[in-house]
Amino acid sequence: MVIATRNRASELARTLTELRALRPRPRIVVLDNASDDDTTRVAGGFDGVSVIRLPRNLGAAARNLGVTLARTPYVAFCDDDSWWADDALARAERVLDSCPRLGLVAARTLVGPGNRDDPVNELMATSPLGRPARLPGPAVLGFLACAAIVRKEAFLRAGGFSPLLHFGAEERLMALDLAAAGWDLCYMADIRAHHHPSSQRPPPVWRRQAELRNNALITWMRRPLRQCVTETAGLFGRAVREPWIWPAIGGVLRRLPWALAQRRRVPPEVERQALELAEGRT
Repeated sequence: MVIATRNRASELARTLTELRALRPRPRIVVLDNASDDDTTRVAGGFDGVSVIRLPRNLGAAARNLGVTLARTPYVAFCDDDSWWADDALARAERVLDSCPRLGLVAARTLVGPGNRDDPVNELMATSPLGRPARLPGPAVLGFLACAAIVRKEAFLRAGGFSPLLHFGAEERLMALDLAAAGWDLCYMADIRAHHHPSSQRPPPVWRRQAELRNNALITWMRRPLRQCVTETAGLFGRAVREPWIWPAIGGVLRRLPWALAQRRRVPPEVERQALELAEGRT
């Protein structure tokens, strides 16, 4: 199990307490993204938890190191404010054992003390991609990282999370790259993760800007040029009406040379799936 965290020592302690209560106990690797608080000390106080303090904040890409170090064929992700239900990991292991081309299982995310469904659950359960006979659940082309279990081989072959994106929509690029490499992704409603969103979160507008920026970069990195131009022009058009979008556009322009250097169009079948998802949600 891999957790990337930064400056949330108290919430990480709660997550680790919940995870250490699972049976059998999972091996846990915590990647401390250069925290300023006592995250490393707190995590190191839990028996069976390996802690790696990174010299700088790598964002979502910190998880890549954790997967590389994992000694198991499957790796579950957590955030520092999420954990897994008692039977989730065993169920996921059985599913992955039985489906050798399944690269990622996206679990049902239950939010807060009331265990309410995250809206993403419904989107995945009703995926326009349907449910191929070879899969135990609906095929998806996206997921929440705090509620995902990956096949280590698939994750590493797909290249892991992109350092360029840092945080925000990093799952979308990972999903495209897994599918492009020939791996399946599916949603399993009977595999559950609990998410108690941290009170220490960036302002909502920051998150929205990061997601807009990264979604535009992902398009330039993986989609046809016509799609790139259309989406980018639409972003400029929105910014005229909604000035808060301009910082996102600035972020795109600063990172675009690096994105283009990593440009690799997805295969036609994956592009078709991406279009089906976009049409199914409009």
